[in-house]
Amino acid sequence: MPTSYLPYEPQQQMLLPHALQDWLPEGHLAYYISDTVDSLDLSSFHARYAGGGPRNQPFHPAMMVKVLVYGYATGVFSSRKLARKLHEDIAFRVLAAGNYPAHRTLCDFRAFHLKELS
Repeated sequence: MPTSYLPYEPQQQMLLPHALQDWLPEGHLAYYISDTVDSLDLSSFHARYAGGGPRNQPFHPAMMVKVLVYGYATGVFSSRKLARKLHEDIAFRVLAAGNYPAHRTLCDFRAFHLKELS
C-alpha cells in the first residue's frame, strides 16, 4: 500500500499578502521597534542629508535605524548578516519595506551616525 503524503509542490506560485504588515502576527517585536523609532525625533539624522538631489539618494534614516535596532534586539550585529537577513527574514523585510541596503551601506550608516545611535 503506497504512503499518502501531504501535498508538496515546491514550484507552486504562492500568493503572499500585498501589505507587508500582514506578513507578521500582531504584537510582533518588529512592530514595537517600528512604532518606537517612528516616535523618535530623527532630525539629527535628516540634517546630515539636507540638499540632496535625485542621484545617489540615501536610504531613509528611519528605515536604517529600524533595521539596526531590530538586528541588535535579535542578536544580529554584523552588517553582512543584517544585509542577508533583509533578503531572508520576513521581519527584516517588513521593517525595510522592500529596500535592500548593501552591507557596506549599513556599515557606513552605523559609523556615520554612531553618536546619534548611542
